[in-house]
Amino acid sequence: MLQINNLTVEIDNKKILDNFNIDIKPNTIHVIMGPNGVGKSTLSKVIMGDKNYNILSGKIIFNNEEINLIPTYERARKGIFLCFQNPVEIEGVSNNEMIRTALNSKLDKHVGIYDFIKQIEKSSKEVKLTDEMLKRGVNVGFSGGEKKKNEVLQLKILKPKLIILDEIDSGLDVDSLKVVGENIMQYYNEEDNVSILIITHYPRILNYLKPDYVHVMKGGKLVKTGDITLAYDIEKLGYDRVDIIESIDKNE
Repeated sequence: MLQINNLTVEIDNKKILDNFNIDIKPNTIHVIMGPNGVGKSTLSKVIMGDKNYNILSGKIIFNNEEINLIPTYERARKGIFLCFQNPVEIEGVSNNEMIRTALNSKLDKHVGIYDFIKQIEKSSKEVKLTDEMLKRGVNVGFSGGEKKKNEVLQLKILKPKLIILDEIDSGLDVDSLKVVGENIMQYYNEEDNVSILIITHYPRILNYLKPDYVHVMKGGKLVKTGDITLAYDIEKLGYDRVDIIESIDKNE
């Protein structure tokens, strides 16, 4: 699904990712945890093709195709979806219009209005967004939790193959976290060949999204891999003691 080989990235002459490697196979869930400033969000932006970052070396391969030079919109059309940490507000463009336009672009055809409305009404109820919210400008007047639910609504309609969750759990109360987590897991279980990359500080989202691998990131690279117990050990012991945490590496 996604292979990143020896990726080194800088911004403003500052190296952020340093010889970074990861291999995400279809139908797997990976979690990357780590302190602030180690390159977690940078990784998500580089995968999506953010031009502010300069790739010095290495390759990003999605479904056996190198995508280093492919623009962001083409990566999205190929099936990569990024749930933003801080979704932006867009005045003058309704959620309905934005999602339908994105769907038309991804499928490269005009989606009938009846089929689209039927689909979005079903999905919006599942994520607990009202019809009135669908008519608003994108995220305009939304709470933090509603913005994250709107991100999940988009992925349910656009049906990506690789979902990147950049701190999807930040700013969510208990009820919103449950809605977001359960809907993403439902999508993962129902669709074929879907993989998820979760970037987070805390393991609470993992109550709903059960990972196959948990990675610890420091210094712009992955320094340890284990199963879900590694995430709970980090919560108890902190990142400074990660080197002494007893965890299971499924690659061994």
